[in-house]
Amino acid sequence: MESVDEPGEELDFWSFVRLANDKLAKEHGFRYHLATEVVLTLNRVANIVTYDLEAAVHRPRGRSWSAFRLLFVTWLAGPLEPKRAAELTGMSRAAVSNLVKGLSSDGVLDRLPGTRDGRSVRLSLTDKGAAEMVELFRVHNEREQEWASALTDAEQRILLMLLDKLITNRAQFDVRGRN
Repeated sequence: MESVDEPGEELDFWSFVRLANDKLAKEHGFRYHLATEVVLTLNRVANIVTYDLEAAVHRPRGRSWSAFRLLFVTWLAGPLEPKRAAELTGMSRAAVSNLVKGLSSDGVLDRLPGTRDGRSVRLSLTDKGAAEMVELFRVHNEREQEWASALTDAEQRILLMLLDKLITNRAQFDVRGRN
């Protein structure tokens, strides 16, 4: 019996995008091909870069991408309430709460009494946490530069301008999710 290749085995990302747009148009009548390609590509790039930063920089140092995001925001904007940390990181309050437990036990994050009432707390980096973030971000920033260097400075500015336009114009329709 002759073997039959599994559908999609020979596809790479770009050939999948072409296949998806072709099938979506011909079999289902969808017409916004370029929009599909833009969103698929944005997601793909974000996932690749995030995975690379986590695998190359953060995991080898015992941190997850989520932990880095919380530490980064607290390092630069803190002390701040967990609710605000969740907003700035794009995570849920529950995710921040779960991360705070581990980071506190690691001695890099403090939960300080809040200023509003006895129940509120503010997150702040410990001295150990601040020192860790300086070193961690040094390596992280080098990796960011490696990624960004595929583009000229002018191309990076254009990309930022275009991404800002997408973010700014989301108010024109009912966007769901975290800011």
